[in-house]
Amino acid sequence: MTSASDLRKALLGDGEIAVIDVREEWDFRQNHLLAAVNIPLSRLEQLAGRLLPCKHAPIVVCDDGIDRLARRVAQRFEWLGYTNVSILEGGTRAWQAAGHMLFAGSNVPSKAFGEFVEHAYRTPSIDADELKAKIDASQDMVILDSRPWEEFRLMSIPGGIDCPGAELVYRASEQVPSPDTLIVVNCAGRTRSIIGAQSLRNAGYPNRVVALRDGTMGWQLAGWTVAEGAQAVAPAPSRSAIERSKLAARDVADRAGVRRIDRAQFETFRKQRDRHTLYVLDVRTPQEFEAGHLPDSVHAFGGQLVQNTDQYIAVRGARIVLVDDTEVRALMTASWLRQMGWDHVFVLADGIVGEELKTGRDRGAMLGLERCSAPSIQPSKLRTLLSADAVALIDLADARKFVAGHIPGAWFAVRSKLPDGKEKLAGKQVVFTSSDGRFAKLAADEMRADFPDAMALEGGTSAWIAAGYGLETGEDRLMHSRIESWSPYDAKSRTKEAMLEYLKWEVALYDKVLQDGTVRFRMLADARPA
Repeated sequence: MTSASDLRKALLGDGEIAVIDVREEWDFRQNHLLAAVNIPLSRLEQLAGRLLPCKHAPIVVCDDGIDRLARRVAQRFEWLGYTNVSILEGGTRAWQAAGHMLFAGSNVPSKAFGEFVEHAYRTPSIDADELKAKIDASQDMVILDSRPWEEFRLMSIPGGIDCPGAELVYRASEQVPSPDTLIVVNCAGRTRSIIGAQSLRNAGYPNRVVALRDGTMGWQLAGWTVAEGAQAVAPAPSRSAIERSKLAARDVADRAGVRRIDRAQFETFRKQRDRHTLYVLDVRTPQEFEAGHLPDSVHAFGGQLVQNTDQYIAVRGARIVLVDDTEVRALMTASWLRQMGWDHVFVLADGIVGEELKTGRDRGAMLGLERCSAPSIQPSKLRTLLSADAVALIDLADARKFVAGHIPGAWFAVRSKLPDGKEKLAGKQVVFTSSDGRFAKLAADEMRADFPDAMALEGGTSAWIAAGYGLETGEDRLMHSRIESWSPYDAKSRTKEAMLEYLKWEVALYDKVLQDGTVRFRMLADARPA
């Protein structure tokens, strides 16, 4: 067990530590430690290998202090080979009772950092009405959308050009007609607008650069119409533009204290990864990553890495090596990670050039599969048992996928809540399924105390479909409530009240995070606020 006071001391120190909140995402979003990274039991084996690559790093597991989920997951971590696992005594309730703060929402450190940047650098902004007036007046201006392509296509500012996050300094110069052109950077809300605009300012762009206040949400709240299905994308830069942006990025990274390392140092880090956590993050576009990347790297699109740092990095004090092909995007991203308080951030000199590369998407390792001994069942046999009402089939897909299509007769369930619904399955053979069968195998193995004869559908629901069997839709068979987190980026959720609530929450994070005291945000050396 780890007490709240001991955990806070560790968080204020310089050593490695990971705080892992193992509740489901909805519960995590209601209240959690600022330092906590969410790895719910339902996705444990999938996320652990990527977020906790060193099995000897100190891990503190927490829940709400009531449902004993932390103890269950701590045992699972040990089964997976992790050697330094403890439990936060009393969970989030004990942390709060000790006088420490809890936070609602997701990606809180990154969101708070965006607010810090706006305050510290006094990043200039423009509101939706002023921008609309400038568009209507055909002023000399370029609107750069700092989100990934999928978000940009969903809804954007009319006339905007997609140029995500770390791509801004890399690609923007050839999109700007002259030093007199106004550059407006936007995202859906606030963080990526602010970080994007400040990236161009830090890189020394001579133009006036502003963030669109409250992004597309602010635009919609002002009553203006967003574009849907926009196609404009900033193309890859010319060689001369790359060289100019590389000089600017190196200057910014130097001021942030980012170190460039050579191949020899990188290999040393790789050899030490069993003793010191190492993240190798490729910050290029998804298309570039799939075309060729370092075999041990994880794709972390530059702007998204700063926006969602806790989805890529869980261990404080870890080494972080960023890579790309020209250094520009890695250097700019590294400069922001340093300012967020990540001390051991490095950029691989010359990036992936000259390395042996792997192609395709990174599916990610699923830990523990090789140790599973629960028996499996083929789709044809399962179909026979279902017809005879001799089996209880539990589907571990997320709620939306289950409702959209599942094996007839299956129950929807969340793995962490399964013991609460086991009375519904009394007297029947229990079979687990999941999208590709991997989670089904892991769940069947882990749940033996409750379901001693549990089996897994070989190949999961995908194998059922491949065998030519049909699915049914609907949510009539839920073992427990279907709870889904609201997202401000979901078109169906973007009501006026929801957007206003979200923006209010985001702005308020600045003061609250500073009061918490467990982060170390900082500015560039010699930074001069506007």
